[in-house]
Amino acid sequence: MHDHAIQCTHDPLLAALSYLVAVLGSYTALQLAIGIPAATDSRERTQAVVAAGAAMGGAIWAMHFIAMLACRMDIEVTYGVFLTAASALIGMISCMAGLAITGSGMFTWIKLAIGGVFMGVGVAGMHYTGMAAMQMAAATYYDTGIVGLSVLIAVVASSAALWLAFNMRGAAQMLGSALVMGVAVCGMHYTGMFAVSFDPNGEDPARATAGGISGPYLGATIFAITTLMLATVLAISLIRQQRRSLIKI
Repeated sequence: MHDHAIQCTHDPLLAALSYLVAVLGSYTALQLAIGIPAATDSRERTQAVVAAGAAMGGAIWAMHFIAMLACRMDIEVTYGVFLTAASALIGMISCMAGLAITGSGMFTWIKLAIGGVFMGVGVAGMHYTGMAAMQMAAATYYDTGIVGLSVLIAVVASSAALWLAFNMRGAAQMLGSALVMGVAVCGMHYTGMFAVSFDPNGEDPARATAGGISGPYLGATIFAITTLMLATVLAISLIRQQRRSLIKI
């Protein structure tokens, strides 16, 4: 930490909302992942991978972005649209890759390890791309040791998520898994935040923050949109599962 480092205090409401969205996203992704081994052809399997990966990656990104907005600093911060969008895409693609690798053919520990590394490094990449999207009159410094630890947490959390996706069945088990996943995802984020310090660099704040997105209700808005989308996807998935079970009877 530097002498003049800008302190970050977290808004408890936004921090809580970030955890809730991570839990809902994990639960939705675990539900959708049931369709990966159950798929009867490659098209169905691809659809299940894309849906589960988008739900998990999208929720992890929303958690991360809401938690970043929860960080209150005494300088103005905006977020570059391109890098923010790119970070969301990285999160989703890496989760899809992890699910596709782990869910191909028979489940093996080797596939889980490779899938976990792919997904974990991608989630960490999403986090640090999102950090790079911050626009402010300050320079950013990273503690490389803590950055390394955050990447390790991301890989372990991703491996756990992938194992759960292919081994967990039953609503109660899935809810328990989603609650644990929420803690793991938040743990990675806040470890990543602990690795960074910001020093004022004397730049004109208006110029430094120009063209970025910000706003007092941005975190709550992202929470509302993401929750609505995940709840809709989850409802559709559960209705489809019920129909399938009725057809089998």
